[in-house]
Amino acid sequence: MFFSIPTDTFTVCRDAAGVAGNIFAFGLFVSPIPTFRRIIRNQSTEQFSGLPYIYALLNCLICTWYGTPLISYDNVLVMTVNSIGAVFQITYIILFIIYADKEIKIRMLGLLLAVIGLLAIIIGGSLQIVDRKVRWIFIGLLSCASLISMFASPLFIIVPNGIGTILGIVQLLLYFYYKRISIEDSEEPLMVSHV
Repeated sequence: MFFSIPTDTFTVCRDAAGVAGNIFAFGLFVSPIPTFRRIIRNQSTEQFSGLPYIYALLNCLICTWYGTPLISYDNVLVMTVNSIGAVFQITYIILFIIYADKEIKIRMLGLLLAVIGLLAIIIGGSLQIVDRKVRWIFIGLLSCASLISMFASPLFIIVPNGIGTILGIVQLLLYFYYKRISIEDSEEPLMVSHV
C-alpha cells in the first residue's frame, strides 16, 4: 500500500518550499551587489566577466515564462521571483555595460540582444505547441537547461584556465626533463678526433 499525503498538506508543503526557494533565490540575486559597488567605485569592470549576468537573465526570463498561466498552472511564486531576478540581472548588465571598455560594451549589448531574441523565439515557438502538457514539459526542460548554464557559466572561465594550468605544468615538466638530458649530453665533446 502506498503512502498518500492529503492534498491540503501537500499544498502547504509545496507553498512552504516555494517561499523558501524564493528567499534563497533572492539572496542569490542580491549577491553581486558588492561586486557592482566595486565596479561603480572604480568606474571599471576590471577583470570581471559579464557572462554570468547574461546567463542569469536568460534563466530568469525563461523561468518567468514557465511560471505564467500560459505554460503552467499555479506557479505564481516561480513567476514572481524570476521576474524580480530579471530586473536585478538587467540592472547588473546595464551597470556592466556603462563601466566596461568599448569592445566589451559592444559584446555585452550583442549578447543582451541575443537573449531578447532567443526569448522571443522561445515564447513564439512554445505558443505554437497546442498540447499544453507538451508545452509545459518543453519549457520546463528549457528552464532546467538555462539554470544549469547559469550555474555553469563561471566554469567557462575556470575550465580554460584549468586546462592552461595543466598544460603549463606539463610544459615545465617536459622542459626540466629534456634540460636534464641535454646537460648530460653536453658533457660529451662536440667533435671527436679520430687520429
